[in-house]
Amino acid sequence: MEIREDLINIHNFLPHREPMLMADYILELTKEKVVTSFEIKEDNIFVHNNEFVEAGLIENLAQTCSSILGQSFFENPDADTKVIGFITNIKKIEVFALPKTGDKIISKASLISQYENICNIFCETFNNDELLIRAEINLFIQEVKS
Repeated sequence: MEIREDLINIHNFLPHREPMLMADYILELTKEKVVTSFEIKEDNIFVHNNEFVEAGLIENLAQTCSSILGQSFFENPDADTKVIGFITNIKKIEVFALPKTGDKIISKASLISQYENICNIFCETFNNDELLIRAEINLFIQEVKS
C-alpha cells in the first residue's frame, strides 16, 4: 500500500496498538468529523473464516469515533500521554454485511453532541459503496495521570 503524505497517522490520536488497533489512517479530521481507513489482514484477531466479524466492525467504529474526542489529548505527539476510553452506550446499531480479508474499509463519524469527555457520535463504515455497519454510540475518554 502506498503511504501518502496527506494521511494522518492514527497513532497520534489513539492509545491502541497491535493487535487491537483497528484503523490505519485518518483521511480527514475536524473537531466534529473524522474519516478513517483500515485494511483487513488475515492475521487480524477479529477475522474468522476470512470475514471481519461484527466485533471488529464495532471496534473499528469506536476507534474512528475516539479520534474526534482523542485529538485534544494528543495535540503534542512527543508527549507521553496516556488515556483510557470506552463505549458507554450503543444507542442503535445495524450490521448489513461483513467485509473480507484484503478489503479496505472506510469509516465516517460525525459528532452529534459532547459534554466534557463524553460524546454521542453517529458513524458508518463502507466497503467501496456498500454500507457495512451504521451506529450511534456514546464514548468516554480521559487522560490517566501517572
